[in-house]
Amino acid sequence: MFRRVAIVTDSTACLPPQLTEKLGITVAQIQVRIGEWVDDEIRIPVPRLVDALRGQVDVTTSPPDPGAFFWAYSDAVAAGVDAVVSLHVSTGLSETVEAARQAATQVRVPVHVVDTQTCGMSLGYAVVSAATVAAAGGDVDQVLSAAAHTAHRSTELIYVDTLEYLKRGGKIGRATALLGSALSMKPLLTVTDGQIAPLDRALGAERAVRKLVDIAVRRAGAAEVDIAVEHFDAVERAQTVMESLREKLPRVRRFLLTQVSSAIGAHVGPGALGVTVSPV
Repeated sequence: MFRRVAIVTDSTACLPPQLTEKLGITVAQIQVRIGEWVDDEIRIPVPRLVDALRGQVDVTTSPPDPGAFFWAYSDAVAAGVDAVVSLHVSTGLSETVEAARQAATQVRVPVHVVDTQTCGMSLGYAVVSAATVAAAGGDVDQVLSAAAHTAHRSTELIYVDTLEYLKRGGKIGRATALLGSALSMKPLLTVTDGQIAPLDRALGAERAVRKLVDIAVRRAGAAEVDIAVEHFDAVERAQTVMESLREKLPRVRRFLLTQVSSAIGAHVGPGALGVTVSPV
């Protein structure tokens, strides 16, 4: 079926390449700088980033250049779409939306730039919902409605080994309330109103991860959900969480295990986990 609406997002959506290719989603890359080296995050080797973070090398992130969005939108126009829906990470965490809006003014079809007020696979599943409707021939209002429905109902749950990386990157938000806790106390976080916010804490990593699973199960309840388990340099821990969720959740339409984007990894640090609960 002819696609009337093109879908664009940014790489903080953490979508696996095979899924973006299948659904025809265009992904603009966040930039990561390690010392003096700057590149698209997809080209940043994770081991190099992990070593830099642990070695306290200066690591920063920045939004895609507006030109990257312009060419993404222009390619969509050339393909004959009526409109573009561009879904992005919260403005409380990145200036990506502003870069997209700059580019949108230069395109001759309507470009709807949406601040989803979230990140990670909460953004990712909103993008998947939008792209699924678009692939079925939906119009721009149907696509926007699908994206909003998913983004607003999704929950992003985050475990980090330390708050230090969020503090370094200036993304700590209301989680500053957890600073100064004993080193053995591990924080659990969420995304509220587009910013990182405290959720809970537990004594030691194992207890914190178990609590993360328990909260995810409660948030899912008896509803049918999509689940994503995201990690940064913590694949074994993520696999354990996935197995536990498979055992405890009765109605899951889709399970996805993925490593977060390097731009997110730069802020949450090695060992971090995320669980996305997205009601269908």
